[in-house]
Amino acid sequence: MTASSSPTPRVPAPLAGLLQCLPRWPGSRALASALNLLMAPHLPADTCQRLEGRRLRLQVADARLEFDYTWRNGAFQPLASGGPAPDLTLRANAWDFYQLLQRGEDPDTLFFNRRLVIEGDTELGLMVKNTLDSLDPGVLQPRAVLRQGWAVLRRGPMPRRSLRA
Repeated sequence: MTASSSPTPRVPAPLAGLLQCLPRWPGSRALASALNLLMAPHLPADTCQRLEGRRLRLQVADARLEFDYTWRNGAFQPLASGGPAPDLTLRANAWDFYQLLQRGEDPDTLFFNRRLVIEGDTELGLMVKNTLDSLDPGVLQPRAVLRQGWAVLRRGPMPRRSLRA
């Protein structure tokens, strides 16, 4: 078997079973905080306007996790589960999301190989995909993430962005 045909890593089923039992709110809160730290400072104003109030869901299929969030008042905000259906759902396995963020895989390749599923508002999905593609690749590299996290811990939380120009 060649390296290119080897199976991708997956979250082990017993661990996924445990993760599935966790309440969704803390995970959505953690995701929104991470997005605010890592991505919000790099989002163009027009993207922020188009995201305003839209309900988004990230599903990590192999871990059986779901995170609901929105962009409201200049920041990502967690949403409680059980509300209205999301406007957009992005679903992939944990490894595929990691590869997507690290630019190890192209989103179109993941999509056409059915490893990334986009459901809901297709225009919103395309905008999110294009926004991810347009981010500086260094922003989401592990060292950059650790540097940003350390800086926040030293100075306190980042101020919220305003949609007003």
